[in-house]
Amino acid sequence: MQLSVNTLAQLPQAAKAILDHSAENKIFLFYGDMGAGKTTLIKALCEELGIDEPATSPTFSIVNEYIGRDSRIFHFDFYRLKTQTEALDMGYEEYFYSGAYCFIEWPEKIPDLLPDHYTTVNIKVADDNSRLISIQNF
Repeated sequence: MQLSVNTLAQLPQAAKAILDHSAENKIFLFYGDMGAGKTTLIKALCEELGIDEPATSPTFSIVNEYIGRDSRIFHFDFYRLKTQTEALDMGYEEYFYSGAYCFIEWPEKIPDLLPDHYTTVNIKVADDNSRLISIQNF
């Protein structure tokens, strides 16, 4: 599935479409260059899932937890990891296999730790305001 997002006002509809397309997957892997809008899209997904607090980037904490309408949500930013061992040390399995939503930025940092089933979200910058988002279930 492909989406074109040309304004921030379109993010809620994009978030709903992504969640609807993901079927039963609750693990989402976000790919895109620095500044492509991964965190901004994750904020829209969290809002769609009913969190009451503002979602923020877990760049330094590595993981943030939110409570949505029907489940917990974990937002990961693995950009600062130097090795996959750091994810092992933080107990990534408890999060990934908890049944909660997991939104993972920079999953390429933990290629050997990814679960078997997930949804990829690829964000490409078309211009300053437009993004092309590709979604695929595995």
